[in-house]
Amino acid sequence: MIAFIDLAAQQARLKPQIDAAIARVLAHGAYVMGPEVRELESRLADFCGARLALSCANGTDALALPLMAWEIGPGDAVFCPSFTFTATAEVIPWSGATPVFVDILPDTYNIDPDHLEAAIDQIKADGRLRPAAVIAVDLFGQPADYPRLSEICRRHGLKLIADSAQGFGGTLDGRHPIAWADVATTSFFPAKPLGCYGDGGAVLTHDATLWERMDSLRIHGKATASDTQGADFRHDAKYLNARIGMNSRLDTLQAAILLEKLTVFENEIVQRQGVARRYGEGLEGFCLSVPGVIESGRSTWAQYVIEHANRDGLAAHLKTLGIPSAAYYPVPMHRQAPYAAFPRGPGGLPVSDAKAEVVLALPMHAYLTADLQDQIIEAVCGFNG
Repeated sequence: MIAFIDLAAQQARLKPQIDAAIARVLAHGAYVMGPEVRELESRLADFCGARLALSCANGTDALALPLMAWEIGPGDAVFCPSFTFTATAEVIPWSGATPVFVDILPDTYNIDPDHLEAAIDQIKADGRLRPAAVIAVDLFGQPADYPRLSEICRRHGLKLIADSAQGFGGTLDGRHPIAWADVATTSFFPAKPLGCYGDGGAVLTHDATLWERMDSLRIHGKATASDTQGADFRHDAKYLNARIGMNSRLDTLQAAILLEKLTVFENEIVQRQGVARRYGEGLEGFCLSVPGVIESGRSTWAQYVIEHANRDGLAAHLKTLGIPSAAYYPVPMHRQAPYAAFPRGPGGLPVSDAKAEVVLALPMHAYLTADLQDQIIEAVCGFNG
């Protein structure tokens, strides 16, 4: 059986370092918010050129924290693609705000800037909601068109979140999404390009005031240095609560594991480029399309997604040969019952609807060998259904 994502191969490469990192945490015993957490935050910020990074319990909380810190809520509209994982959209109604679904570009699957602007204009003309923020998604590993998205958001006075849960490490003109976005978020779910051995997430920002507020929110709304300035409170700040928060701390063990994985992450991204090129060369002409990458962009190739007219038939064929695959995403968010009543951009979302019928992800990771990849390519090319 071919692995869809081979975490065991990566673990074998790093096992001595990871074992030693875990042992250090067990020795010092600071299992929550220990020294490795602060070190990881510093290293993540350095990696992508952010001033600050804030770790949290998972990638979903990473999206929720800036919305909470900006006090986005009832009466606010937050624009996001419908062709994405649930987490992108679900954090919006958590805050009391309203998601507005936007269509995607047909080649990169990322949010369509033209349709975004039309959706913003539509919401403004309707007058019932205030446009407040945009959550762009770096789907399947590559960055969205952040120069255009940033210009649109600045012109309309909206905050911009780069949801890089799948795309952390992806760049545009050599720059990470935080170069344009107010915040960038990521997930450390094990299957992500940079994943831990449990759950985890992070928020990247240049804004120290925002970081401080999110730091409060992730630890039950604890008082910050700004909150206690001039106050006579001599106890632990976590026992003075300045706002309603949540419990969203990253475990120290996961931070220690991520620190070791970060040492090989850039090399793994390079290896993924080679796997993607080999797929593209082998599959061109045997499916509706192979993935395109935005001009001057680098994808982390969290998934390698092809399009096929008989997607389900191909998936069944591959399964008989011991080759796993996955359909991302067979039901866009605007078609799902909890989200069906929320607004959509003008003209609907025809690209999202069409792509949901044909996309299929093939095994993809940095350690996919040429012989196994040749088996996969041969199986796809040999399907006549």
